[in-house]
Amino acid sequence: MVAGYRISTNKSDLDFNVIHSFISNTYWAKGMPAETMQKAIDHAMCFGVFTDQNEQVGFARVITDTATFAYLSDVFILDAHRDKGLSKWLMEEIVAHPDLQNLRRFVLVTKDAHGLYEQFGFGAISHPDNFMEKWVPDIYQR
Repeated sequence: MVAGYRISTNKSDLDFNVIHSFISNTYWAKGMPAETMQKAIDHAMCFGVFTDQNEQVGFARVITDTATFAYLSDVFILDAHRDKGLSKWLMEEIVAHPDLQNLRRFVLVTKDAHGLYEQFGFGAISHPDNFMEKWVPDIYQR
């Protein structure tokens, strides 16, 4: 817990404009259309980080079947609220969520936050030669 903040999994609490504005300007989803972001939120488990004044300052999305697999995506804390322990608290809430227990595989992709995720048991893929992907990095710029 971080004083002055709360985390919610209630999608009606989410501030779509904050989420889309941030995500559509990231290195991983530059230019994502609003309709695509809304569809992604609609079909995922979402975690919002809010101030006591209900201002959204962070977000994470988990795509999961809640039984065997989960993929963590779109994790962020707004710049003005960083260095307060919010990302660690958000990760604590995610990995402790009852619907995300006893999964065979929980994955994520990150360019620059390995240290954060390693604290929660994530590491390099043990058998990368088994993984395949269909990757279209410029899909939102077309």
